[in-house]
Amino acid sequence: MRSYSYINSAKSILEQYNGEIPLAVWLKSYFAANKKYGSKDRKQIAHLCYSYYRLGHAFKHHSIEERLLLGVFLSSQNPVFVLQELRPEWNEQIQRSPKEKLELVQTSDELNKIFPWQQQLSSDIEVDAFATSFLIQPDVYLRIRPGKKSLVEQQLSNAQIPYQLKGENCIAVESGVKLEDVIAIDKDVVIQDYSSQQVLTNLQNHLITKQKFTAWDCCAASGGKSILLKDTYPNAELTATDIRESILINLRSRFRQAGITQFNSYVADVSSNGFKSATSFDVVLCDAPCSGSGTWSRTPEQLYFFEEEKIHYYSDLQKRIALNASKAVKRGGYFVYITCSVFKEENEAVVDFLQEKSGLQLLNSTYHRGYQQKADTLFSAVFQLR
Repeated sequence: MRSYSYINSAKSILEQYNGEIPLAVWLKSYFAANKKYGSKDRKQIAHLCYSYYRLGHAFKHHSIEERLLLGVFLSSQNPVFVLQELRPEWNEQIQRSPKEKLELVQTSDELNKIFPWQQQLSSDIEVDAFATSFLIQPDVYLRIRPGKKSLVEQQLSNAQIPYQLKGENCIAVESGVKLEDVIAIDKDVVIQDYSSQQVLTNLQNHLITKQKFTAWDCCAASGGKSILLKDTYPNAELTATDIRESILINLRSRFRQAGITQFNSYVADVSSNGFKSATSFDVVLCDAPCSGSGTWSRTPEQLYFFEEEKIHYYSDLQKRIALNASKAVKRGGYFVYITCSVFKEENEAVVDFLQEKSGLQLLNSTYHRGYQQKADTLFSAVFQLR
């Protein structure tokens, strides 16, 4: 049976992979070195591997083979070749909800084991719903750039790509859809998770769209939230920094595609002791490095390999970065703290720390609960220096 070949190949991959690099990158390299696998084979094997990691820390007492079958059953919504051959009775129930499937295999008590760090989880997160979200592949979200909505919808329709509008300028498409040949990425749309598109909403309650102000994105990475800031506030005078020049090269390339030409960018390690910005800003955006726990439904291997002590590492790093960056806020200005984590030590604890140490006053904080709608879960807090 071909299914046994797929199971054995997936098992071999799982025994070799250690989580140090993204699974997608590792699999690409593995399949490049093992040319015997056709495209259909690669797809089946990769799906088995991802499904295995979607179980997180549940079913640890099962064999790898059984865990692979459970994973693909619980996390699939369409019939699966391997199940059709090896567990046809499961394949017939494939479209049921994850909770119903857990009951069918008489292991509903395993749900709470998927994500074992419940004591570290923010009280604002619904435990069962969050754990269940790991069994569901998130959608890919596009943020339509100003003035591009009609064009983008027409391009998607012409390419016969199914999509859903999620608000005025947000589009959801299924994972795996090839968009690069259909839409001009960063020029017409930005690939940006639904929750990530919402992180400036609370700031908009305090700053009007046409207002002119200076803004610093102190951990800009590849620039997604900087582009969001410029699209929301076209008159903002933007400075973007990150710790590595290679990241900023990517940011500048994306800015060119997005038509953003007026900005400053430079390398800065905001986490270093004694760091002090030479300039003050009306708005400081701090999208801090974090565990990424709110995004693990996209990268379930991180759920599987995560070590709890890293929460403390990230929290300490976030406090250093946020406190250093907060000193660049002008009197009357705003500080926006963002993570893609669900751990209270990375979110609420940092908010409390900033209120105690920085002189900032918290205006509001929000969990953007993407686990309710096939998206990431993010945290954002807006402060003001008065």
